[in-house]
Amino acid sequence: MAEPRSTAPVDVAKARADTPACEGVTHLNNAGSALPPQVVVDEVIDYLRLEATIGGYEAADRESDRLGRVYDAGARLLGCDPGELAFTTNASEAWWRAFTSVPLQPGDRILTDRAEYVSNAYGLLQAKARGVEVVVIPDDEHGQIDVDALRAEADERVRLVALTHVPTSSGLVNPAAAVGEVARSVGAFYLLDACQSAGQIPLDVDALHCDFLSLTGRKFLRGPRGTGLLYVRSTVLDSLAPPVFIDGHSADWTDVDTYRLQPDSGRFELFETNFAAKAGFGVAIDYALSVGLDAIRARVTDLADGLRHRLASIDDVTVHDHGRERCGIVTFSSARHDTAELTAAAKAAGINVSHAVPSPWQVEQGAQRPTLVRASPHYYNTDDETDRLCTVIADLHL
Repeated sequence: MAEPRSTAPVDVAKARADTPACEGVTHLNNAGSALPPQVVVDEVIDYLRLEATIGGYEAADRESDRLGRVYDAGARLLGCDPGELAFTTNASEAWWRAFTSVPLQPGDRILTDRAEYVSNAYGLLQAKARGVEVVVIPDDEHGQIDVDALRAEADERVRLVALTHVPTSSGLVNPAAAVGEVARSVGAFYLLDACQSAGQIPLDVDALHCDFLSLTGRKFLRGPRGTGLLYVRSTVLDSLAPPVFIDGHSADWTDVDTYRLQPDSGRFELFETNFAAKAGFGVAIDYALSVGLDAIRARVTDLADGLRHRLASIDDVTVHDHGRERCGIVTFSSARHDTAELTAAAKAAGINVSHAVPSPWQVEQGAQRPTLVRASPHYYNTDDETDRLCTVIADLHL
């Protein structure tokens, strides 16, 4: 089980004081890369200075406990054992390391969702080219994966169920636990992309029933760029193919022609990485846990719901989020201004937003793929800041 969550509300004033950049910018691009707390910045800089003072290898040897913090913190975040985690450079790397370890054969089936992230979709299409059947499950009436349709497709040939928990292009939260129950019922591996959910939604790998989970540090966890984690359930390790990339950290050379993989998820890591970022990521996860994931979810959801309501009240503006449950990603478009005009107006006002392109599977065959404006508040943002964005968009439509 993940560690108990604080039920106290977010102390917004403290969160903003811990994030000096809040004084200079209205940052509503947390689904892209969030503003890190000062303690994370300090940790990264301090570690870099240590490397510059005594040497990189020497720093890693001396600070092994400090570097191990990311596994302990990640384990508390996800409710797993530290040995079930591998440090990666991003969520896509984590996802691919898991995906390529699944022993797929021609005739096997993969079930996935329409909102699957584009880099994940490339992997699924590669598997399809090798004779694996890829079935894209339709959405239900709420715009989330249809669990009944998934259950109807689940049979003994299903080898993998791959789901994006929160897509990059909408505020949707897919019913990940229900999907995991279906995957488990047919003995399929379950790979959950939690890139956009980690840090804004509580995650517990046992409750989610996932065998793999990939996440990034730079988004809602407020960690450094170039950081991520891969969770691999220890009970599935023996049924996986060896990682595509291994080195002297991932495995031990036991004889002239033999090697032995690390007995835990360390087999999915490589020796060389950004150790300063790794140290900072551990601090970032601990910071999120100290704020409390339940409190974060409540705060982010309230901010996003208020933003959706105000944007929807502007003539010729359409909010595109769907799903029974929604989160801190808000996507919208204008009938009178394209995405570039809307984001440029926000930037001129000192407001950071981004754009989102739906997955190809979210667009009907032959239809144009719409680009949307994406605003993603976090718990350190305020209603005044989301109001400022709405004012900018409304002024364009006068």
